Amino acid sequence: MHAYTDPREVYDLLLDYCGATATATQLTLGRVWTLCEAGLVQGMSMSPDEITRTLPWPGTLAGRPLRELAAWVKEWDPQHAAVGMAACNAALGLRASLPHSELLEPLANGDNNLRVFDHFLPQLAGRRVVVVGRYPGLDRWSERHGVDLTVLERRPGAGDLPDPAAEWVLPDAEWVFLTASSIPNKTFPRLMSLSRHATVVLMGPTLPWLAEFHHFGVDYLAGIEVVDPSALRQVVAEGGGVRLFDQAVRYRVARLDGTATWEWLRRHISQVAAEKDRLNRAMEQWYAHHPINQRFPQLAQRESVGLKLSRLDTCAHALWPRLPPEQRKAADG
Repeated sequence: MHAYTDPREVYDLLLDYCGATATATQLTLGRVWTLCEAGLVQGMSMSPDEITRTLPWPGTLAGRPLRELAAWVKEWDPQHAAVGMAACNAALGLRASLPHSELLEPLANGDNNLRVFDHFLPQLAGRRVVVVGRYPGLDRWSERHGVDLTVLERRPGAGDLPDPAAEWVLPDAEWVFLTASSIPNKTFPRLMSLSRHATVVLMGPTLPWLAEFHHFGVDYLAGIEVVDPSALRQVVAEGGGVRLFDQAVRYRVARLDGTATWEWLRRHISQVAAEKDRLNRAMEQWYAHHPINQRFPQLAQRESVGLKLSRLDTCAHALWPRLPPEQRKAADG
């Protein structure tokens, strides 16, 4: 299990993947979801509960580099952070492939926003289960299936516990379903630290598809795959919430352990190493024709790629002892 030394580490990781020159083509700040589009790719984040009526940026976001908007994920202002998170996910959509994952087919009777809980239901009986974030319909679901849930919510409703209760209930939890909106709202590092003895499912449309979350103690990723971009845009723009799970997106679940994650990491390491080699060659050629006191134009990108490669390597080393012996033997060979 990863021990946190710096809560900013996960945000640096995200921005490592946002160095491309692609620009945002459209931003939609819906009542429930924030959507960032970069050509055909769409990235999402949950919108803040309270939205300032007068924002400083309308008319200025489209056309900005994704890396510029993605940097807002570090901001404390919730509206900036939501835009930053959506831009991060758009940038990831351009660069990173989805892991080996299981598609959760939608149900005809709705409640598809709860499909992740359906998926894990057989493993939850008799367990101490904590859900961070209130999901519409979750009370009905838990009653129907006889699952005893503790729900933590920033704005608690009937039966919910408030944020500070996390310090008491998460250390004893056996399963934790953690909303990925904890990343832009900056609670992710502490919540993960408190959940270090639990099986953790990081979930929701805000989820960044990165195998490196294994490094932070996440066991499963439960994010979305967009199946109807036009419907997604319309639902977001019209203030929709859970309806997008019926029309526009499907949940996928990936386990961050074993063969699939190892191969996913190896693929990324190979790609990033190749990018680093390319930048090193470009730097050598550049300095062969320019004075040494001039700065290589892509130096910041080269440094970012080096950090990304280091984090991937750390994640791979953490996973290595948990691989089956036959897999480690094959990898060594």
